[in-house]
Amino acid sequence: MEGSGEGGQGGEGGGRRRKKSIRRRQPGEGTSMVAPEVPPAAPMEEEPAVMPGDEDEPIGPKKGGCRITRQIATPYASRSEGDSLIVAFTGKKATPPVLPSEGDDIPSELRSRLGWSVIRAVYDALPEFQVRRLEGMGFGPFLRLEELTPDVALIQALKERWDLECQAFLFPWGHMVPTLEDVVRITGLRVDGQAVTGSTYTSYQEPVERLLELEVRGERSSLVGRTALQASLGIASACHRTGEGQAEYLARLTEDARAVLAEEEGEAADRDLRRFLILVIAKLILGTKGDPVGCRCLPLLEDLSSVGNYAWGAALLAHLFDNLGTSSRETGVAGFFPLLQVWAYYHLPSLRRGVARRRGAVPLLQRWRFCRDERSLRWQVTLIHDAMDTIPFGHVQWTPYVGEDDATQPWVERGRPYFGRDIWLHYYNTVVPLHHRLVARTLGLHQAVVEFPTRQRSWERSGRSFRGIQQVTDWTVRVREQLDDWERRGKEVVSEAASDEDYYRAYARRYGAQVYRGTRRPLDPEGRIASLEGVLHSTIQQWDDLQAVVDQLRGELERAPQMVGGASSSREDPGRSVLEDQLAAAAARADDALAQLREREQELRTALARMTVLETEMAELRLRPEAAEVARWRQEAEEVARWQQEAAEATRWRQEAEEAARLRAEAGDLRTQLGEDRHRDDMLRSEMRGLERALALVGRSRSAASRSGIPSGSAGHYLTGSSGRRRNEEEVRRHESAPEGSETGPRVMAPPSPRPPEGTGESG
Repeated sequence: MEGSGEGGQGGEGGGRRRKKSIRRRQPGEGTSMVAPEVPPAAPMEEEPAVMPGDEDEPIGPKKGGCRITRQIATPYASRSEGDSLIVAFTGKKATPPVLPSEGDDIPSELRSRLGWSVIRAVYDALPEFQVRRLEGMGFGPFLRLEELTPDVALIQALKERWDLECQAFLFPWGHMVPTLEDVVRITGLRVDGQAVTGSTYTSYQEPVERLLELEVRGERSSLVGRTALQASLGIASACHRTGEGQAEYLARLTEDARAVLAEEEGEAADRDLRRFLILVIAKLILGTKGDPVGCRCLPLLEDLSSVGNYAWGAALLAHLFDNLGTSSRETGVAGFFPLLQVWAYYHLPSLRRGVARRRGAVPLLQRWRFCRDERSLRWQVTLIHDAMDTIPFGHVQWTPYVGEDDATQPWVERGRPYFGRDIWLHYYNTVVPLHHRLVARTLGLHQAVVEFPTRQRSWERSGRSFRGIQQVTDWTVRVREQLDDWERRGKEVVSEAASDEDYYRAYARRYGAQVYRGTRRPLDPEGRIASLEGVLHSTIQQWDDLQAVVDQLRGELERAPQMVGGASSSREDPGRSVLEDQLAAAAARADDALAQLREREQELRTALARMTVLETEMAELRLRPEAAEVARWRQEAEEVARWQQEAAEATRWRQEAEEAARLRAEAGDLRTQLGEDRHRDDMLRSEMRGLERALALVGRSRSAASRSGIPSGSAGHYLTGSSGRRRNEEEVRRHESAPEGSETGPRVMAPPSPRPPEGTGESG
């Protein structure tokens, strides 16, 4: 898709893209009037793909698309009324299986593109003759619309229910899809006339330079820089100034644009008008998620007198369908998504997402404003899905425009020949079907069983979407069959069904539980509950219709005497009697039919209650094995916990045993050391006793010497001069330590024999 780059634009300023997180507005804090300035990054240029031969294939509902990711949060808190129209989110997709808490918020970034501020300012600055030209082209009602704050949660919830095969939304009550009548009534754009198609080229440099006096962004491209296009209209900078209110901001932009726009008719005025139309078409009607402005439809603007002949509203719907079919991982929808919001406000009023603000205003988009919700986006999307899963069938408004004053909406009368028809919608390579036969109830008809459409068509490419302009392609020839269908105004939708019962049963068999998206969806894998609910609703609807017929017949029966002749008797006027009999018979038949319908309704209610009970029992039966398995897992978990506890205790015991062994080893060491110390003490005591004995011996020797007359010196000489005093002492200790009674036991050393005194003449 052209201009599908990842670059972003904050507010309406230029420069390099930055990211800004959205802050939740605090209570009492006013709405910010300053648009965040986030300059754009380089967009994705239209470069040749790997298979150039395939790239000019038309696309129906495409599988891939603009590369855009998501972070979900509350994007409304700090958004100003003049901010951009086309929004996207970056980050991861949130598909919570359970309902989140209200405080559960995820950081987000709301990337704004180009809002209505610049376009409205330029429109107000145009001279009167230019405004008259735009009115003649059919853009007047659309350009006078006021911006609608985007309800991103509602858009995301609807996008997740889009079915690629049938190109419609899937709800429990059946298919729903915006139609051409919704487009023309909500936006005011014309849906009749020529299809928006033609030829695409490898490069748009020549027509852009000739008609706009600008340059494209690449050699093989149709993209024009948005800031350059804005500057050519006099708005070089679209940023809010500090302290500037919204009214002052728009007045300043208007004055800047009025200063450069041509005030008289001529080539300069035509160039200004083409620049403005390119901005309106490429950024609002056929808006993309990228920042650059696509000029693929510029050849259709060369002749300004024929611009009003094209069905721009049909192209808007084709572009929107094409972007609803992008990957489910993407949040945000390119195109004019306010159409989806107001369409949901009218057809699903039970959601209460919009608030009526201006009764009687046309187009219908003027009548609504978004009901601000401060909760997180993920919470809101989940609640919307839950509400859609439980909306009673009778609360869906299939024909909300009954009673509208079409005299004030001439664009509706012009588009009426295209209402209620199966038709192909065109925007160059984007060719998608509008399967109106799936929503015949929007025409006041009963929905008949139809063959549900599929995407298998010979001219469609499976896989990649169209991403560039590879060669000159004439789409009026390439999709001639579908273009002929548009020129023939498609095929009128008719229905001969007397009730919706068969459709509900076929729908339930085909889609089963696929229609449920909320967290509280019923257990209905085969769609049986949905089928019975649909049949019950159809029966109630038939009962209401027959009740109206009975009331009408009874009223006619009461008026019959006046119609036949007032006071005439049945004998005087046989015609009155016949008419009364016929009316009475019709009333009786209607009463019988009502009685039968009441019986059928009671049977269906009983069957629905029985089916609900059976489904509950089936759910319980399914849950019993799960409960047993859970009990077994719980028991195993308890055993594991017990094992872990025992293992911890064993570890503790092992540590204590190791500690005890260590203590025992230390005690043994201490005992050994104590024994050694005792042995040393014993040795010391033995030595001391030996010394004491030796001293005693010395004392006795001295006393003996004194008695015998031996001088003490001789005794000392004897003791010191005897051989090996040490040996004698050791011998003494050895003998003393020997056990008692042994031969080596302690013995008293005999004192030495006294020497004879010198001079006695005795010899030894």
